[in-house]
Amino acid sequence: MGRGKLRIYLGAAPGVGKTYAMLSEAHRRIERGTDCVVGFVEHHSRPRTEVMLHGLELIERREIGYRGSTFTEMDVDAILSRRPAVALVDELAHTNVPGSRNAKRWQDVEELLQAGIDVVSTVNIQHLESLGDVVETITGVRQRETVPDEVARRADQIELVDMSPQALRRRMAHGNVYKPDKVDAALSNYFRPGNLTALRELALLWVADRVDEYLQEYRGEHNIRSTWQARERIVVGLTGGPEGRTLIRRAARLAEKGAGGEVLAVYIAASDGLTSASPKELAVQRTLVEDLGGTFHHVIGDSIPDALLEFARGCNATQIVLGVSRRRSWQSVFSPGVSATVARESGPDLDVHIVTHDEAAKGRRSLPVARSARLGRSRIIWGWLTGMAGPALLAVLLNLVVPDLGLANDMLLFLTCTVAAALLGGLLPALASAAFGSLLLNYFFTPPLHEFTISDPKNIVAIAIFVGVAVSVASVVDLAARRTHQAARLRAESEILSFLAGSVLRGENSLDALLERLRETFAMQSVALLERTSEVHPWTTAASVGTSPVGRPEDADVDLPMGDNMALALTGRVLPAEDRRVLGAFAAQAAVVLDRQRLVDEAEKSRALAEGNRIRTALLAAVSHDLRTPLAGIKASVTSLRSADVEWSEEDKAELLEGIEDGADRLAALIGNLLDMSRLNTGTVVPLIRETDLDEVVPMALGGVPEDSVDLDIPETLPMIAVDRGLLERAVANIVENAVKYSPDGQPVHVSASALGNRVELRVVDRGPGVPDEAKDRIFEPFQRHGDAPRGAGVGLGLAVARGFTEAIGGTLTTEDTPGGGLTMVITLPMAGSAPPVTADLPTSAVT
Repeated sequence: MGRGKLRIYLGAAPGVGKTYAMLSEAHRRIERGTDCVVGFVEHHSRPRTEVMLHGLELIERREIGYRGSTFTEMDVDAILSRRPAVALVDELAHTNVPGSRNAKRWQDVEELLQAGIDVVSTVNIQHLESLGDVVETITGVRQRETVPDEVARRADQIELVDMSPQALRRRMAHGNVYKPDKVDAALSNYFRPGNLTALRELALLWVADRVDEYLQEYRGEHNIRSTWQARERIVVGLTGGPEGRTLIRRAARLAEKGAGGEVLAVYIAASDGLTSASPKELAVQRTLVEDLGGTFHHVIGDSIPDALLEFARGCNATQIVLGVSRRRSWQSVFSPGVSATVARESGPDLDVHIVTHDEAAKGRRSLPVARSARLGRSRIIWGWLTGMAGPALLAVLLNLVVPDLGLANDMLLFLTCTVAAALLGGLLPALASAAFGSLLLNYFFTPPLHEFTISDPKNIVAIAIFVGVAVSVASVVDLAARRTHQAARLRAESEILSFLAGSVLRGENSLDALLERLRETFAMQSVALLERTSEVHPWTTAASVGTSPVGRPEDADVDLPMGDNMALALTGRVLPAEDRRVLGAFAAQAAVVLDRQRLVDEAEKSRALAEGNRIRTALLAAVSHDLRTPLAGIKASVTSLRSADVEWSEEDKAELLEGIEDGADRLAALIGNLLDMSRLNTGTVVPLIRETDLDEVVPMALGGVPEDSVDLDIPETLPMIAVDRGLLERAVANIVENAVKYSPDGQPVHVSASALGNRVELRVVDRGPGVPDEAKDRIFEPFQRHGDAPRGAGVGLGLAVARGFTEAIGGTLTTEDTPGGGLTMVITLPMAGSAPPVTADLPTSAVT
């Protein structure tokens, strides 16, 4: 037994008509034959709502005594014993009287849903738990009865019951909501226009957010990756400093102003793996951006501005949010900074927002920047200049300004130049500085002066000690930089490996997302996963991301073999050997994800084979009965006509011939649908897309139904559509024939059309018994006949063929409930010009 479905009518304030809408839905379902009961409805003495209870089955309430009084609550046990298909339960946030089965009514509803009973309920926006503080700020009233947001979000359907503040206040003034003695107080307090407007906005925003969740679930279930609408993508550049929280919140507010805005926070780390960011602060900012609905990315790049712009353009971002630089004003002399560089090089396709914050121009307070053994070219040049020009300049100054400073002090000053060269340029500039400095000390400051000889043995020892100390200090500084570099690399690698392990545990199976993460991590131009069936076969691309991926491992800048017949190929730059370990982890994960995807595909194929077996079984059943029935009628009529023992009148002969003709028509229609279904299953339906008018196609499709059974309304002013006329005619014919079959006598099927955007909608409306929500998708499956359709009325292929033909010509076929009862079939077709015409390649035998 499956879980029941929950439908909620959500209102912005009391009196908007939630209960009335719920009761109206109950009457509609009862008219369709659904078993529906009233579990608990509070009409608050409102006449129009009370009238709606007439004709509905009411479950007797349970009486509970509390503090000397008797109260009534919903009887959950009685509803479970009655086991209706649908139960109406008003006021979802209601708190039950102590002594009840559950403390809250939503817990009662949860029991009904677990028992497989569908529930229709109501709730106001002010009763949602997360909005309690906001509602109290607006209205000054604290709601004591609340329902967790998760309960409402789990609802299968949420319908907003909306009403303007002015209309609600008029309804109250007329006495339709509260008794006359309470109207004035309510209008002047809770129901003020400003309060109602704010509550209405809260309800609209909450429902819009839920609609977006429904859309994302649908796109995920149908594996839709393309963008359906233009949306703002805002990239936030983080440095790991405390100002990142301000930038994230600012970007979130910008995203809220556009439909479907998305926030992507990115931290750019230097390619050497070293960082001045606080890991704790980055973790806090990651949590913040994820709480606000955004995503966090960690990217490695040599140049932070270039990496940030490359990331923004790679994800089709429209805006970049950066903070004002934390550097001191004098530091701008040496470099304009990341913000200024990004703003200058962003171009016309990216808007850059520079946001002020409390840390601006205060200098960096985070971890000190570690010195790397893998230094940039400018650092190395400065190291050599300091190591070689520094001692020479120092020798000139000491000779001209303070010639008698003493050999010991002179050595300390030269040692300072050596240490500075080590800090800037690493070991080699420091060693060169020590050697050059010892020569200058010998020539200018050790007697005899201006000669490369030393007269005093003590000075020889002093210069030797200077050289030894200089070399030792340079080695220690360089070793510390190397160890810091290694530690930083290990930390970065551990973060990446942790991500890969987490993706395995979460069961993520998006190969493109994994390869994109690999490309971002190593700042590559493209990544391709290549494979081949054997060593003699060519390479094929299993998946790729980025621009211009290669087709062979030998054409890549970096290739990593994964066995004999699979390889990972990267272009953009050559990676150092130490990156191979992390690259190997990505490669192993990519192989696992590829195998998982193929297993999923194999499972889908197995399901398709099982479906084919089911269809063959149903086809045999159809042939054994539905096809033999008209054959039996034809055989009986022909035998009767050929009988020499009976003299048939002209009327009898005409009736028998009519029976033969009807049986032949039914047989032709059944065989035609079987052949069409076979074409759809084998993929041999080739549409010939041409521009045509809808009013030329639909009348041709109505030839198989009585003239007075269809009411046709196709405006001649409709734009032309791009379809295959033959396939569309067959689809419309099947739909109309199905609608006529289920429509009551004297109720014609209404066929109308209208234009909507770049599409044209054709609606086929009947007044029959309708179809429940849970069966609306099932009626389009092959060999399915809904309800009490008589045997011999068809094999259940008409709607399946109609949907297949509609989708083959680029349209859609969906169902809706007809207001007042019945079913509406909606065919949506592309206008001419919205898609290029398609010319099918027909076999020669098909061309006449």
